Amino acid sequence: MKNIDSSTHVRGESIYLDDIPLIRGTLFGVAFGSPVAHGIIRSLDLTEAETMPGVVRILTYKDVTGENQIGGIVPDEPLLAEHHVHYCGMPIAFVLAETDNEARAAVKKITVTIEPLPVITDPRDAQAKGELIVRPRTFRLGETAAAWEQCTYIFEGVADTNGQEHLYIETQGAYAIPQENNGIKLYSSTQGPTAVQRAVTKSSGLPMHQIDVDVTRLGGGFGGKEDQANMWAALCALATHILKKPVKYSLHRLEDMAMTGKRHPYSSDFKIGLDNDLKIIAYEVTFYQNAGAAADLSPAVMERTLFHCTNSYFIPNVTATAFCCRTNLPPNTAFRGFGGPQGMFVIEAAIAKAAESLGVDAAVIQAKNLNKTGDEFPYGQKAESEAHACWTKAEELYDIETIRHNVASFNAANVLYKKGIALMPVCFGISFTNTRMNQARALVHVYTDGSVGVSTGAVEMGQGVNTKMLQVAAQTFSIQPERVKLQSTSTYRIANTSPSAASATADLNGRAVQIACTDIVNRLKAVAADVLQVRVDEISLQDEYIYLGDKKTDWYWQRLVMEAYAKRVSLSEHAHYSTPDIHYDATKEKGHPFAYHVYGTALVDVTVDCLRGTYEMEAVKVVHDFGASMNPMIDRGQIEGGIVQGIGWMTMEEVVFDKSGRLRSNALSTYKVPDIYSVPKEIAINFLETQQDNLAIFRSKAVGEPPLMYGIGAYFALRNAILAFNPTTTIPFDAPMTPEKVLLALYDVNPALILANDQTVKGLEVTG
Repeated sequence: MKNIDSSTHVRGESIYLDDIPLIRGTLFGVAFGSPVAHGIIRSLDLTEAETMPGVVRILTYKDVTGENQIGGIVPDEPLLAEHHVHYCGMPIAFVLAETDNEARAAVKKITVTIEPLPVITDPRDAQAKGELIVRPRTFRLGETAAAWEQCTYIFEGVADTNGQEHLYIETQGAYAIPQENNGIKLYSSTQGPTAVQRAVTKSSGLPMHQIDVDVTRLGGGFGGKEDQANMWAALCALATHILKKPVKYSLHRLEDMAMTGKRHPYSSDFKIGLDNDLKIIAYEVTFYQNAGAAADLSPAVMERTLFHCTNSYFIPNVTATAFCCRTNLPPNTAFRGFGGPQGMFVIEAAIAKAAESLGVDAAVIQAKNLNKTGDEFPYGQKAESEAHACWTKAEELYDIETIRHNVASFNAANVLYKKGIALMPVCFGISFTNTRMNQARALVHVYTDGSVGVSTGAVEMGQGVNTKMLQVAAQTFSIQPERVKLQSTSTYRIANTSPSAASATADLNGRAVQIACTDIVNRLKAVAADVLQVRVDEISLQDEYIYLGDKKTDWYWQRLVMEAYAKRVSLSEHAHYSTPDIHYDATKEKGHPFAYHVYGTALVDVTVDCLRGTYEMEAVKVVHDFGASMNPMIDRGQIEGGIVQGIGWMTMEEVVFDKSGRLRSNALSTYKVPDIYSVPKEIAINFLETQQDNLAIFRSKAVGEPPLMYGIGAYFALRNAILAFNPTTTIPFDAPMTPEKVLLALYDVNPALILANDQTVKGLEVTG
């Protein structure tokens, strides 16, 4: 089945925030952000700005009618700065004017005097100074301290990963419209309608039932609109509550990049021990997470880093510690993978360090240590593993031995071009790690003409979840998909929603839809049994007709629906689903937090131009654990997109803040994302279809986040190509592997020798 949004997307008819017709009298908001990263506000002068043409009002923290706080996990994020600023771009004032241009012109007339305070941008510095947002957490398995004596080989190192800009096509924004009796209709570009509703409630003082958050679809989210949409929606709603006028704010791209958080950068220390057979006996890792200036979702992201610190491997002795470090950067937030990729990179770096030191292929160590069913993760859950199945199928399907031979032959025959390959196994847990968030509701109406309306808490943001929800309804009712329509996501229709995140959206909401539809089907079958004077267990619905056993009757779908209506049988159902069997005890750091795991193996093939430092992604070949995919076309698209986004994070997407906390990669001229010329020339995806029962909807495993981790293989493939050119070079484990870093590594140049000011080099001899 095709994505139901494809037609309207390509015709330009899909409705996004900026496509909503404006109501007469709409005001436009623009935030004035702090020009410095840390300091005390000594004065704020709005006088000139207030007299600018079209300006209606300028709000500050003094105008907040509720609590000046939008922090969710930790209440540490003011809606508008009061006396201190904690990052560049932190909103201090909110200008409201009759046009967007007038609001932006007025913002430039605001002046603020800020007494500077020390700026922290490095998480290790923050940890050393005790600047932690929450307490450190440690996962343990076995006895690591005693296990080192069993290790023949021990290696230590440092691994760093940078941030990543979400760069959704549609920027952050919201449109608030006053309703009668102090109600507010709020259109928000958010992955979490209820999170927005809560933030507005807290900052405005209005109860939740007065706030209707409505989302038709997003122009991309990738986690960046899970919590970060709250601020802009709360500002608009607060202004609407005060002025009783519609208020809209759509961030300019440069505002969005400068004022919103990214994927969390991490700096990590690792220590890995192996025996003579290259089995990993012990692993210690310490993560320093750069959370930014406020908690946002950082504690939960940090937790998932710990959950995925061993990736697809079974290691009997593990100690993993993570620090959530407060710095003077915009609060970092959810990003596809939610901390999992950062944890996986470090274990892969540790394996690479061991392999290079021992002179073996990293794949040898990887293959020897893949987990199997029954192995325990450091957090206590037992694996139901497809790791070996994916690895073995990839080796056989893609003839990896032949590829290795071809790479070696190519490298022997070429001086200035070198190839590199790497294998990247993936094991990713599916569920919100906060157990209470693993619930969803669905509202299904069957209308008297036989058409069906479905409302869920799922937000469509390009991942095809609406199509899957439609498939669930159509399949459960056994009707044509054209009869089913997905409604927008509204907190009035579906309350207390979990955000569309954690790769769990289709599972949670799909199960709720299935329950609702099944309940209606059971009532319809009872009506049919009564009419036909047979037992209910003899009735089935197939292809829009009632069947008695194998015999098709003349009772068709619409006729049955009308009969049920005539008999005053309910044709509507509101259903609830919560994932069974999951639990976690954070006091013991043990439990069963995931409904299931998704596995996979990718082969990444690259070619490096050793004269220029540039490279090409030749191929990414994947065997992915889909379970039993309910929509292969959508799932394939998700994997392709995830791979490319992961490669971007690992190669060219370099977020740069200077020491004063100002974003330097603040535009698309200075922040590079993969385009058509930098994506892999070939992406091959093979489905590992399994018949095991799982908690996925129709046994179709999640595909939102796991594919991004395949992109980590690009970093190690590039590393192998560099080592093929210069086997003695020193390459720090520092992602992304930009062309500049490749060039320096090819010729073993220490970046510290290059002066930042004049780009000259002192005392440097390049040989090779």
